[in-house]
Amino acid sequence: MSHLAALTRREREIMNAVFALGNRATAEAIRARLTDPPSDSSVRVMLARLEKKGYVRHQQDGPRYVYSATTSPAVAKRSALQQYIQTFFNGSLRQMMTALVAEGSWSDEDLDSLRAELDRVRKERKQRS
Repeated sequence: MSHLAALTRREREIMNAVFALGNRATAEAIRARLTDPPSDSSVRVMLARLEKKGYVRHQQDGPRYVYSATTSPAVAKRSALQQYIQTFFNGSLRQMMTALVAEGSWSDEDLDSLRAELDRVRKERKQRS
């Protein structure tokens, strides 16, 4: 998905709306899910831009266009996370994780759960090599 252009905050919000609407949504339904929704025409312009970037496609359904994502929510999340890490942590996943752990209000139970997940991943890697 790295070949696709980066998304703005509003474009990510539109993509989230498309996924939340079962990956089949009209511009009106998408607009209804947006915070501080822009005008109908602005939403249509943003959808056209997302289509040009390769994130959505449309089908004609009578007088309306129905939009769907060209990728799965998991791939879209991964791409958004990579963009976030690049923007705020110079591409370093380690820096991001360190910041999350240091700045979060984690309970002992949360930290134990994180440690268990790290141990599980480390053990899995050793078994594969």
